[in-house]
This record gives sequence, structure tokens and C-alpha cells, in this order.
Amino acid sequence: MMRRHSKILIVGHDDIVENALVEHFQSKGFSRVFSSSAMAMDTTIQTSVYDFFSQHRPEYVFLGSTRSGGIEANRTRGAEFIYHNLESQNNILYAAHKFGVEKLLFLASSCVYPKDCPQPIREESLLTGELEKTSEPYAVAKIAGIKLCQAFRRQYGLKTVVMIPATIYGPGSDMDIQTAHVIGALIGKFESAVSHHEKQVTVWGTGTPRREFIYVEDFVQACLFLMEHYDQEEIVNAGCGYDVTIKELSEMVAEAVGYKGDIIFDSSKPDGTAKKLLHNSRITKLGWRPRVSLKEGVEKTVAWFKEEVKHQKREFL
Repeated sequence: MMRRHSKILIVGHDDIVENALVEHFQSKGFSRVFSSSAMAMDTTIQTSVYDFFSQHRPEYVFLGSTRSGGIEANRTRGAEFIYHNLESQNNILYAAHKFGVEKLLFLASSCVYPKDCPQPIREESLLTGELEKTSEPYAVAKIAGIKLCQAFRRQYGLKTVVMIPATIYGPGSDMDIQTAHVIGALIGKFESAVSHHEKQVTVWGTGTPRREFIYVEDFVQACLFLMEHYDQEEIVNAGCGYDVTIKELSEMVAEAVGYKGDIIFDSSKPDGTAKKLLHNSRITKLGWRPRVSLKEGVEKTVAWFKEEVKHQKREFL
């Protein structure tokens, strides 16, 4: 059971996952929360990880990605994504075993599932088919992490839990069009179009692929729920339970931003997997439920981003 004096390590890359978890614990008065990014820990270097674990002896670890991104980032930075995540996972998990971590939650990704899975995707579908090529290096690293967690549990008794969330979004999302996941990229595109009075926005792909999302606050609660209430080898999906097309999502984001122009879909660009809806009955039967609808979550994210833009303009002036 995590308490306010518990030593907690959160591993990420200064992304929405790492920052949201850190902010949650700090807001609840946890006094010994460590962030790999804040400490500038190079998780790919074994001695850097060992030195931290030896000195601080974390009791609970949330192990997220040390490199991640959307379709364009996966396409252009595949070597970086597979190398950084593999090395970091290996070092963190071995150190967790060596230095007696109480429990570790490993955060995987829905891209670990085959591209042509029956929908909604059950946890048992892992390794039953070919991966989507656009995210294969990242997915392979995450699959290796899942199997590493299970192997350490079986051989050494290390308490590891694996969660596969839907695509996470919300305040703190990356909005850089070149690196962001789809919601962040769309908000960035439409907000830029409004500010520059553009009459047309081009969105990658056909608009037909379907995607599922989980609002960042729901994601944090799912992490905490599994850390506190689940201790099994079987992986656990966490999603909102429904999906939308990229076209529907684009229209939702455009409305929230206030964009009134045309939306053009560029079918020469990759779509990625046609559909990725997670079957979430395993976690809902345990007692967790998402609370924030996609429409509400998009509106909250847009409102946050608008405030960020205003703040940056004030700082610039």
C-alpha cells in the first residue's frame, strides 16, 4: 500500500504520463517522489540507474516510455524508440529486482497488439499476429518489456503488473505536429489554422481508422488502481470502452478549437492500424471505470492549450 512517506520512482521522458503521475502524488502530499526526467537520470546507462536505486531505494516504480510519439515520430525515429525503451526497461527492471522494489507497474501501449486483431482487443491477442509496420520498433520494445516483467515475476518473485492503456491525452499533451499523438497533433493544427486565419487544414490519412482514447486523469486513476488492487501476471487493458474515426475526432477537435474552415484528408499519408479498441472487462470487473467522456476531455485539453498559448505570448512580450 502506497503511503505519503513511500519512495516512488516515475520513469518517463518529461511526457504527459510522467508529469501527470508526478503531479498527482505531489498534490496528495507524497514527499518522496522521484522523476527520472527531473533528475536527468540516463536510464539507458546501467550505472546511472544502479546509483539511483542504491542511494534512494524506491519502493514503488511506474515504468513508462523513455521515447514515444505519433505516426510521424515512429516512422522517422524507430531506432531511437526501440533502443531507448529496451535499454531503459532492462536497467530499471533488473535494478528493481536487485534493490528490492515492492511493486512495479509497467506501462505498455495498444500498438503491441497485432494489426488485424478481432475487435475489441482482448489481452490474449498479444503475439497472435503481425504488428503494424509504422509502430513496429516501439511495439517490439514494449512487448519485450511485458515479457521481461512476466519473467522476473516468475523467476524472482518481483511484483510486476502490466497495463496497456488506450492513447492518453489531456492537459500536458505534446502539441508538436511532428512528434505528437493524434489528439495533440490535431489541436496543434487547428489552433494554428485559427490563429493564422487559414481556410483549410490537412489531416494525415483517409480519416476512416478508428481510435480509442483515455483522458489523463482516468489514466492516472487506472495506474493507481492496479498498483493498489492487482497483483497478477496477466496484462490488463485500460480504455474508455468506445472508439471514434479520425474524421469524427477531427471534427470534434475543430469545433472545440473554434475552427470553421474545411478539413482535407490526405490519403497519400499512412493511416496506421485500421482499428484499435481495447476490451476492458478485466479492469472494469475489478472495479475501475473511466469518468471523462471524449468530448469533455477534448474540450478540457483545448482550454488548457489555449491558456498555455496565452501564457507563452505574455512571457514573450
